[in-house]
Amino acid sequence: MSVLRRPYVLFVALLLLVAGCSAGAAENSSPRGAAGPESSAGPATASSASPRTAPAPPPAEIPALGPQTRAQIPAEARQAVVATGDGVDSNRSVVVLYTRDDPATGWRPTAGPWAAHNGMKGWTEHHLADDLRSPVGVFGLTDAGGRLPDPGALLPYDEEPRFAVSGEGFLGEPLDGSFDYVVAINYNRVSGVSPLDRTRPLGAERGGGIWLHVDHGGPTQGCVSLPEDRMRELLRTLDPARHPVIVMGDATSLRR
Repeated sequence: MSVLRRPYVLFVALLLLVAGCSAGAAENSSPRGAAGPESSAGPATASSASPRTAPAPPPAEIPALGPQTRAQIPAEARQAVVATGDGVDSNRSVVVLYTRDDPATGWRPTAGPWAAHNGMKGWTEHHLADDLRSPVGVFGLTDAGGRLPDPGALLPYDEEPRFAVSGEGFLGEPLDGSFDYVVAINYNRVSGVSPLDRTRPLGAERGGGIWLHVDHGGPTQGCVSLPEDRMRELLRTLDPARHPVIVMGDATSLRR
């Protein structure tokens, strides 16, 4: 009997050993199998998230212009000549041409800065005839002309001998050639006619004949003047299809 039982006992022990190893392997593999997908879920979720798109920057504005001045620039304007005076009583200013080809990106400088002159006594927000101040504001630029032949202007150009001028300026400088090239500033005038037209919708007492013209080396009666080569450049650049305007005034007024 003892001889027969020993193999049987060994056989049963072997079965228990095999079964125990299988159960242990199953128990141990289950947590590892669960941990595998769980640990990989984090990176998978993060990598599938859509990248954030940075917001588009706001359109660029013309520097040194305040909200009131900017609001006066028509929405259709794509060119702006900005004449900034040194001070309310100064007759010296700086001119920069800005262009807005894409409203989404805004304004960018395309010419200048150029030294310029304005009215002898500076600037005013209520221009009157013979006050020797340039009017502050935003005005259209629709018409051009001059004593000399058209240099390639895009605006309608009136070549007329009556643009001739003589005499002396405030500093004794000769005025000859000052109106060789002009661009009418639409202050108290009718657009679509020669700069020489003297129609004054606001009345004669509010002055008129405010132009961009050739600089003669001194202050003006109320116009803004630039060197002759700069006037030619403007005439070849200002495009009626871009609805050009001039923004003009002393620096403090333009910041409002």
